[in-house]
Amino acid sequence: MAEISRPLNVYFLPFLAQGHMIPFCQFARLFAARGLHVTIITTPVNARFLQSSIEESNALGHHIQLHTVRFPSDEVGLPDGIENFFNVTDAPTGHKLYEAAGLLRNQVQPFMEENPPDCIVSDFMYPWTAPIATRLGIPRIVFNSFCLFAVCMISAHNRQLQSLPPGLCNDHDGDNSGGPFVVSGLPETITLPLRPPKRISELLGSLIEADQKNSYGLIVNNFNDLDGQDYINYHQKSTDLKVWHIGPASLMLRNILPKEDLHPQTNNEHDELIRTWLDSKESNSVVYVSFGSLCRFDDPQLFEIACGLESSGCSFIWVVHRESKQNNEEEEEAEEKKTWLPKGFEGRMKKENRGLILMKWAPQELILNHPATGGFLTHCGWTTVTEAVSAGVPMMTWPVFVEQFYNEKLITQVHGFGVEVGAEEWNSGPYDRRTRW
Repeated sequence: MAEISRPLNVYFLPFLAQGHMIPFCQFARLFAARGLHVTIITTPVNARFLQSSIEESNALGHHIQLHTVRFPSDEVGLPDGIENFFNVTDAPTGHKLYEAAGLLRNQVQPFMEENPPDCIVSDFMYPWTAPIATRLGIPRIVFNSFCLFAVCMISAHNRQLQSLPPGLCNDHDGDNSGGPFVVSGLPETITLPLRPPKRISELLGSLIEADQKNSYGLIVNNFNDLDGQDYINYHQKSTDLKVWHIGPASLMLRNILPKEDLHPQTNNEHDELIRTWLDSKESNSVVYVSFGSLCRFDDPQLFEIACGLESSGCSFIWVVHRESKQNNEEEEEAEEKKTWLPKGFEGRMKKENRGLILMKWAPQELILNHPATGGFLTHCGWTTVTEAVSAGVPMMTWPVFVEQFYNEKLITQVHGFGVEVGAEEWNSGPYDRRTRW
């Protein structure tokens, strides 16, 4: 095969959720920094979210562009503007968005066939990119938003399910109660606080298995020492799939920025206020509380978190995502109507200059990398874990759904740089019943 003398042209297809979109864009920028011509294919709303990062890369002389495809709102019955799971607050809307993500193939495939790239980097949530790559005769590299440790855990649990007699396997199809659950066949004994939901295990297992059969290789947002060599070896024995540990992507990206941009910068007045507040605090004195972009707690649970934060005596930054109200009342209520906070809570915290409550979004890298931040109460989403590890901030773990309970064990049992809160309910998705502890 003749060598290609021009820059390689690579298409990136991120899934429509922040935990996928953010590291995917970071990887795209890293590829572009090595001289590749990168195109990110996404929908209009998500393109606007990525635009500033793309402009920053191009200002450094890198070649990266966005190609937008129409989001199929009408086909699935979604209102305009709901194109990312960040904006989803209930299960029916989530199901429609997932369906719409699959329908993107109808626009992506013709575009690729008319403008074939040299390689596709696809989110593992898009298995339909595999036949497109085969049709075009190009490699498909998969980005999995999990760590390799979690991939090993999911695969091991599915092998356990497949080894059970059919009747006993069906008995596991209900809730995930029953106390501690041992995942067997791994390099060490890993005991989960409860049984993983069968439906989620099978779905994730099928996606991972498809990637192993239909991909040139796998990109993991991680580094070898964090996944652990024992688990890397375990994965290599179970599949011939190439695996590249490239990460943490956020930290690697900072290494290609000019020196004056090495630390997270504020880009608006809101971020500057947060930095100024953190500057007023002593080193390692602030607890950061955030459960990612998808986890939404009900009001009674938020009330209990507020009580715990106040009783702790610690300064804190708390990012709040509330469950949506059926009557669509605005979230900014009068003080006397805030049933999710103890009476007078905000006034006391303001008087003591002890806490900040941020609704929906926070500059997470800025907060984690600030010297005042000494601990992090987290849902254990993998992108968040890599950012905390990069910043050297210990974690208190409160997993909620999907693979987060696996990540918790990597943090607390395998490496020991976190402690468990004690979550007792493994939800199938972000819109199930809220976690108890």
